[in-house]
Amino acid sequence: MTPAIKTAAMVGAIVIAAFALNPSAERHRNQIKESIAERSPLAGLLGVGALAAFASNYHSLGVASYTSINNKTVSVGLLGMVWVIDSQKDF
Repeated sequence: MTPAIKTAAMVGAIVIAAFALNPSAERHRNQIKESIAERSPLAGLLGVGALAAFASNYHSLGVASYTSINNKTVSVGLLGMVWVIDSQKDF
């Protein structure tokens, strides 16, 4: 196998894995809830995270995904992982 074929095969495998492991809307919402509860136990107790997660809109790009609230990106997901964007402003 030539190096070009090996590289193409590896890139293809990564793209297939990205499609297969794209986080679901539920994973994004759970991560938003957990993140808000970690930042503020009172907000977690009052269910602010659940409310923010409910209000979020899920967008899939095939290999990646994100959620937004009021046209602001709240979380980003790739390869089965979700990161909540730490913002000083409320959702």
